[in-house]
Amino acid sequence: MSWIILVVSGLLEAVWATALGRSEGLTQLTPSLVFGGALVASMGGLAYAMRDLPVGTAYAVWVGIGAATTVAWAMLTGAEPVSVVRVLLIAGLIAIVIGLKLTH
Repeated sequence: MSWIILVVSGLLEAVWATALGRSEGLTQLTPSLVFGGALVASMGGLAYAMRDLPVGTAYAVWVGIGAATTVAWAMLTGAEPVSVVRVLLIAGLIAIVIGLKLTH
């Protein structure tokens, strides 16, 4: 169960990071509220997962999922450029996250 919560928390990291970027320095109400809610839920899920998982592994997986999802979403929406190299690097990041899960 901890792994599922950790993955969801990593996805929520991408939500809060994207919302923070759209909040224009927390001056826009809706993105600021989404940022706050997703941040609390993401951190809460990470904290829950760390009850069963080692801190280093949990944090690395959480950050990896969040980073990969954030940049993938930005590329899909046209906010960031898409290139073969960037896609391969994201795939490598995902492979590392999977590797951490498999070696735990």
